[in-house]
Amino acid sequence: MAIGSAFMIKEILHKYWGYDSFRPMQEDIINSALQGLDTLALMPTGGGKSICFQVPAMAKEGICLVISPLIALIKDQVQNLNNRGIQALAVYSGMSFSQIDATLDNAIYGSYKFLYVSPERLQTPIFRERVSKMNINFLVVDEAHCISQWGYDFRPAYLNIKDIKPIIGDVPVIALTATATQKVAVDIMNILGFKGHNIISSGFQRKNLSYVVRKTDDKLGNLIKICNGVPGTGIVYVRERRKCEEIYNFLQQNNIEADFYHAGLSKDLRSYKQDSWKCNKIRVIVATNAFGMGIDKPDVRFVIHYDLPDSLEAYFQEAGRAGRDGERSYATLLWNGTDITRLKNIFNTTFPSVEYIKEIYQKVYQFLNVAYEDGAYCIYKFNLMEFARRYALQAASAFYAIKYIEQLGYWELTDEMETPSKIMFIVERDELYSVQLKNPQLDAFIKSILRMYTGLFSKMTAIDIDYIAKVTMDTSFGVNEKLVLLKQKGIIKYAPKVRTPLLISNSERLTESNFYLSQKEYQSRKDMFGSRIEGVINYVKCEDICRSKLLLDYFSQPSTDDCGICDVCISNKNNLEYKSRSMIVRDEIIKIVKEKKQIPVSAIESMAGDEYLFYLSVMRLMADNNEIKIVDGVVSF
Repeated sequence: MAIGSAFMIKEILHKYWGYDSFRPMQEDIINSALQGLDTLALMPTGGGKSICFQVPAMAKEGICLVISPLIALIKDQVQNLNNRGIQALAVYSGMSFSQIDATLDNAIYGSYKFLYVSPERLQTPIFRERVSKMNINFLVVDEAHCISQWGYDFRPAYLNIKDIKPIIGDVPVIALTATATQKVAVDIMNILGFKGHNIISSGFQRKNLSYVVRKTDDKLGNLIKICNGVPGTGIVYVRERRKCEEIYNFLQQNNIEADFYHAGLSKDLRSYKQDSWKCNKIRVIVATNAFGMGIDKPDVRFVIHYDLPDSLEAYFQEAGRAGRDGERSYATLLWNGTDITRLKNIFNTTFPSVEYIKEIYQKVYQFLNVAYEDGAYCIYKFNLMEFARRYALQAASAFYAIKYIEQLGYWELTDEMETPSKIMFIVERDELYSVQLKNPQLDAFIKSILRMYTGLFSKMTAIDIDYIAKVTMDTSFGVNEKLVLLKQKGIIKYAPKVRTPLLISNSERLTESNFYLSQKEYQSRKDMFGSRIEGVINYVKCEDICRSKLLLDYFSQPSTDDCGICDVCISNKNNLEYKSRSMIVRDEIIKIVKEKKQIPVSAIESMAGDEYLFYLSVMRLMADNNEIKIVDGVVSF
């Protein structure tokens, strides 16, 4: 890269981020991208991945297209960029058609530098048509491990990212992840169609993060000790929503400012809790793994895993949310024998038989009243518990069967989310005109809706009540009242927004003979999941290898010295100091006994002073090894 360009990227870094220099490998990744090379960046959580694509995008004409998996992550990044004076946009579910339309127009004609979208958005006709008119400078794939079926968080929609490349032209790809084994890294580059394998890694070692594993039957007691012993904010990860609330109550009862967070809460409530924690109004957040991705809070002092995670990839990412500011922080994992049994049970539940999966496929479509060869590209509300009750199924096994079918691309099951309000006029235009004449108070309202949305007479159309309220200078409550009134008069069908999981069918329902599952592929995925669980078990059971080294080895990352601050390193250090001190005391005792021939134990205790207990333990060990004799309180050879 030219000297002028090197100066320019540092100028951009200083102007918008206030830094005078890059972190290790950031500049290498940026230079690689600006040279037009497809680049896979492997960086630990908190290592500054965003700067690696945001700086080169600012240095080059055009708009950067960023694929990101979570709405919360997208919103957080867009807000951060806007706060820095960098114009950024996002398109995500829940936006009205008019909002999406305006956003994409701004991306084409405005002076925006970043457009964030989910991978699912890439397949929509409106997006594909509009993105072809944009001057894209980079295609960025964040959380790139989601693209690999061997990754711990595989998402089928990521496989479609490559289809957008011919539409946007020959632009460099920047893929970023904090959790990729060597196999996953190669998979990422192959699926994204890299022109050549190009991996730049900053190293996964976090020198300020102390990894601690504690085997204990008193997890709650350990939890309190850590919260009281480590100042600052923290995260407690648990597996179940119910346990979130239980541990939150326990912490509150023990005078620790806490709150809980999981996907079952409303979007507004989740945002409120998240913001309260980020602003230090709440010290400890107890959460499922729904919390944390994209949370840019540098001063988290501890992360506690109350339950064993399913994989070291998940653990490394979640634990890595501690200490992003470089200050000493702690990642503590609590476990006991029950956790190992539960992990093995999860393995069995997660992979039911192929025959069971095929059965679930047909039952889901029966539940949704979808006929054979029908249902392609349709969206259905789907309640798992109701489905399991109707067919007398074990809900967990049914869920994992559904998720496996999702991984094969047949359908997608969303988390619980808000579906927008929808309306459709069910009267002819002449009849509607008559209604408007008879109801002057509704006339202006109906005209506004007809101007704002198309297709209202032919299909149920998603509407944005808040947007309608803004345009009509009404309140959201008032708009809802008018829609209910129109429904009561038989003028419209009205479906208010609800919170529900959605099942999105990507193809028509197949017959039993046409629905094929590869036994070989199924077994490969099962074996991979089993190896991840074994990786977690080996990690917690190992007591003689540095925790940081174990993690680096798992991700095929080079490691040199022991970290010196994990529980194993500290234990080894203490043992070494104990052995060294023991040898010194042993030599002293031998010297005394040689001089005195025999000496009372009490005399040696007096000479030892405050260390008399340590001297006693050394003498007992020497006696057990027949180095000395202790008879009637007298030491001799």
